[in-house]
Amino acid sequence: MNTFIHPSLLLLGGALLLPLVRGPLRKFYLLLIPLLAFAAVLGNSLLSGHFAILPFMEWQLVFGRVDKLATAFALIMALVTVLATLYGLHVEKTVEHMAAWCYAAGSLGVIYCGDYLSLFLFWEMMAFSSVFLVWFRRGPQSLQTGYRYLLIHTLGGVILLAGILLRYQSVGDINFALMDISQPQLYTWLIMLGFGLNAAVVPLHSWLPDAYGEASFNGAVFLCAITTKTAVYALARACAGFEVLIVLGVIMALYGLFYALLENDIRRLLAWSIVSQVGYMVAGIGIGTELAINGAVAHAVVHILYKSLLFMGTGAVLYTTGQTKFTELGGLWRKMPATCGLTLVGCLSIAAAPCFAAYVSKSMIINAGFAAQQNWAAWLLMFAAIGTILYNGLKLPYFLFFGENRCSSTTWEKAGEPPLNMLIAMTIGATLCFLIGVAPGYLYSALPFATAYTPYTAFHLVETLQLLGFSALAFFLLKGLLAPKDVVYVDIDWFYRQGGRAFMWLVRNPLQWFDWAWGELYRSFALPLLMLMARFSGWFDWHIIDGIVDGLARTVRGLGGQLRLLQSGQMQYIFFQVFALAALALITLTLFLLF
Repeated sequence: MNTFIHPSLLLLGGALLLPLVRGPLRKFYLLLIPLLAFAAVLGNSLLSGHFAILPFMEWQLVFGRVDKLATAFALIMALVTVLATLYGLHVEKTVEHMAAWCYAAGSLGVIYCGDYLSLFLFWEMMAFSSVFLVWFRRGPQSLQTGYRYLLIHTLGGVILLAGILLRYQSVGDINFALMDISQPQLYTWLIMLGFGLNAAVVPLHSWLPDAYGEASFNGAVFLCAITTKTAVYALARACAGFEVLIVLGVIMALYGLFYALLENDIRRLLAWSIVSQVGYMVAGIGIGTELAINGAVAHAVVHILYKSLLFMGTGAVLYTTGQTKFTELGGLWRKMPATCGLTLVGCLSIAAAPCFAAYVSKSMIINAGFAAQQNWAAWLLMFAAIGTILYNGLKLPYFLFFGENRCSSTTWEKAGEPPLNMLIAMTIGATLCFLIGVAPGYLYSALPFATAYTPYTAFHLVETLQLLGFSALAFFLLKGLLAPKDVVYVDIDWFYRQGGRAFMWLVRNPLQWFDWAWGELYRSFALPLLMLMARFSGWFDWHIIDGIVDGLARTVRGLGGQLRLLQSGQMQYIFFQVFALAALALITLTLFLLF
């Protein structure tokens, strides 16, 4: 394998041909295209360097930069595309599969690109294709949520483009590489802000809980894996060591867990969990050491696995019951035992329990914080780990599967195991979460830097068991306070709502009064003045302008009548007679003078 094959081309080509594939071959085709893309990524992982270089004007567009950082993200993105497609294999909407593949193609394009121009192309492809995964649920809020998602990501794209243009003006190239974060310029902040919006950095995060909670059951699996983690890759590539990211990452980790503890909607809880867990990755990138970058990449990889598994589990509940609120669910382990067991693997993985996925990644970031003398950040991230155990390791499974049955009779009757393809996808995801947790060697070998890290030490095991035990005790002591309530909690949206109210007040009061006052002023003064001017203009036109024009016309017409007589035959006859007499008189005078 010495040829670079871009997996995005396979996904985009497959999406274009999908409407033509019907009948029994359709499901085979749906699995074939993501598997070919995954095979292409596996083949590319054996390469290193720049490939698929396209000269464009005075630039070189690099569509195939392959290194360990790109390979780690490309492998997990291609793998989750296979799992998510398998999970939604029974979805009949062809356009939903097309949108999902275009979305994944945009992510892989960003991961492999080596310049900002092609990055922006694939970045916008992600934004405009992923919004359909929200709209296709066709829920009561899907349309509005999708428009908001699209507007915010369009704004983020404009900010990113402004940073790219300013950087090109300053530096003179479009290479997508680590920026000079020691002396940040305006373009540095703009590019970081553009990436940070997609990473749901607080306070630019409000789009994520709304969109992921409102997406279709299948679309949410793609959404939870792609947008934020592609942004994490971009931050790791361009902003590693930018210390402001440490602060932002810690804020994300704490902010997300607070709202996840309050949330009543099972998928919005997972969305808030993404904000919190991506905070670990952002903080690791901000620390910037080799161990911290490795930890951020490892946590992104395992996060995609366990978070997609959790969204598959909650998506199965949505698919069978049509409900997503804790207050309308509960006790479902009796009706969905397989879904319950597989979802529990995801809960243990995100809780960083020994032998499960996050156990081998989250501690890398915390240890890197202590090693870099960022003790405050490391301690706060460790505190956030307790919150993660509470809301995702305990609250989600307890109130969804084991707690009080709050289901209506209709919901309880509809509850049951999802189709086989959904269970198979969940089983594969759960197996990978366990295998990585037990044997993380392959994951560590795929990380960007060769750093020695051993997760299974006596200290780490004891520390983790203490955190798990303390969190479990706190949960059962505070279970009443953590019980879900059918309440809508507003975070940064409060500012949006207050801003909306202020805007509406501005429109309804001073602007409307000004419009009324202007209308009255126009009606009372301006309109009569205009009518007076119009009447004067009419009189002036009729008596002065028309009089002059008509007088000239009559004069010209009279003169023309006189001149017309010259052209009559009578006048011509008289003229010839006069001419003949004059000629005769002239001849007579000449002869008289001569003789």
